[in-house]
Amino acid sequence: MSESPGIAVSSGSAPPAEATPRPAVPDAPDLPETADTPVAPKPLAAQRVLPIRRPGRWILTTVVLVLVAQIIHGLATNPFYQWDRFSYWFLRPTVLDGLLITLEVTLFSAVLGLLGGILLALARLSGSPVLRAVSWIYIWLFRSVPLIVVLLFLYNFSALYQTLSLGVPFGPAFFTFDESRLATDMVVAVVGLSLNEAAYAAEVVRGGILSVDQGQHEAASALGLPKRYQFAKIVFPQALRSITPNYVNQLIGLIKATSLVFYVSLLDLFGTVQSMGSTYPGDIVPLLLVATVWYLILTSVVSVIQFYVERYYARGATRTLPPTPLQKLRAGVTDLRARIRKEAAV
Repeated sequence: MSESPGIAVSSGSAPPAEATPRPAVPDAPDLPETADTPVAPKPLAAQRVLPIRRPGRWILTTVVLVLVAQIIHGLATNPFYQWDRFSYWFLRPTVLDGLLITLEVTLFSAVLGLLGGILLALARLSGSPVLRAVSWIYIWLFRSVPLIVVLLFLYNFSALYQTLSLGVPFGPAFFTFDESRLATDMVVAVVGLSLNEAAYAAEVVRGGILSVDQGQHEAASALGLPKRYQFAKIVFPQALRSITPNYVNQLIGLIKATSLVFYVSLLDLFGTVQSMGSTYPGDIVPLLLVATVWYLILTSVVSVIQFYVERYYARGATRTLPPTPLQKLRAGVTDLRARIRKEAAV
């Protein structure tokens, strides 16, 4: 057999060739680092993490701070606000009497409105078609009619019915009383606000009840608990987590809505301010500022109460309760002290 040139064919195993020793390479001199030269990473402790730059946030923050500073400067330097007259009227007995009437009307209307809303919500969730229809019509009517119309209608109610009676329809009356004596200015204001508030509170309560998981109702029924006990001890406490923030919004609106009772001759806070403004026309702006600040104080107190009520009913739904404002303040002060000590040590 002829062998092809350049190709060696062997039938047996040949011994491995000996490795040729490679010449020693002298140490390379130190060369300057270039882009292709690998650089050893620094230890993690020496590295500094740079935050993402957000110039838009800083620009917007600066604009907001400038606007806030301009507003404060305008309030402090504009003589038209007459802050000396504001301090004179703020704690005057006349203004405090009006504030007390506002608190009374708000308290009575809030309690009666919430009770009425609970009854209306239960009626809408009832199995009786009559109760559902009456509840729906009531809510539809009072959510459609403006509050000022309701108050004026009740204020002139004696023109329609001079006497009210309780008895058998189209039959004898058991009790009869004079409506004009019963319907004082306070009663008209409280009844009108309560009727209007009940319509909105009913939807708030109904939404809270519907937010409770259906398994809670089924578990309570499986235990054989009475319907009244199920609602009072199981369903309603869980529904309060959803009802509280929504109804507090209604309560804040109710505080501001009490300013309308001025039109039924009840001098609440706003009515007192309006009356004093007519007597002292030069103090209209300071008096309006007095009313504004008092309304801010009332709504702020209600907001604080809302926070603690929500925190109370969140005990079974969250692992850790949200910190109170005082706890946040303490944590912020502690963190600031720790930063100052760390920087001082460096």
